[in-house]
This record gives sequence, structure tokens and C-alpha cells, in this order.
Amino acid sequence: MSEMSIVDAMSSGQPMLRRGTDDSRDAVVADVRDRFPGKPYCLVEDWWVFKADLTSDELSRVHSAGHLPLILFAHRVVEDSQHRFQAGDWVRSSMCTSFHEGVFFETKNTVYVLLGAGHEQTASLKVIFSFF
Repeated sequence: MSEMSIVDAMSSGQPMLRRGTDDSRDAVVADVRDRFPGKPYCLVEDWWVFKADLTSDELSRVHSAGHLPLILFAHRVVEDSQHRFQAGDWVRSSMCTSFHEGVFFETKNTVYVLLGAGHEQTASLKVIFSFF
């Protein structure tokens, strides 16, 4: 992961403070299992939702693929239902397919549940994909 790219992206532009859920772990897990039965989930804290800065042609391609121009970067995994990530790991998602209530960030393979305070910011794809 390029620490400088993350610092650059997070300090450029105007990030907006957002709030995920403050519900208990048990309530969140029950809710995600009810809303997305059988789909793996990942609870995350200290998160950033990046909106990709795209041309209209790029945006059309993203939408035609069934995606939204949103990518999640989280500094801290709290729990991953499939044990792909350990508690304390960082994670960067693939492109979003749906985003519900500012809490449930769904991708093709995972529902990320945004816990507590986070941020939203626009960034270029080059910067977003440098978080690796």
C-alpha cells in the first residue's frame, strides 16, 4: 500500500464527514444477515468512501456494468464473516453495486458495514487504485 497516495488523497479536496451505524455488533450482524442472506460481510471502522472522478463516458461504462463509482477504503477491519481479513487489517473494496442508508456498502462479493465515523471524498481512479 502506498502510504503517500493515501495521505495525498485524504488531504486533498474537501472530505465530508459521514456517519455509519452506532448499533451493537450483534444488531449489525443480525441486520446484515437479514438484508443480504448468505452474502459475506465485513465490519469496518475508520473508513473512507471515495467517489471516482470520472468522465461522462467512463461513468456510463461503470453504470452499464451494474456499478456505482464508489470504492471503500477502511483503515480497520473489525470482523470479516469469511475470515479473509483479520481484525485490525486495512481493506480496499472493489466497485460498489449498491449503497444503503450510508451504512451497507455492497460489492459483487461482500457487504461492508460502515461503523462509526467516516469520510466521503472525490478522487481520481489513479489515486484510488494506488491504495494497494
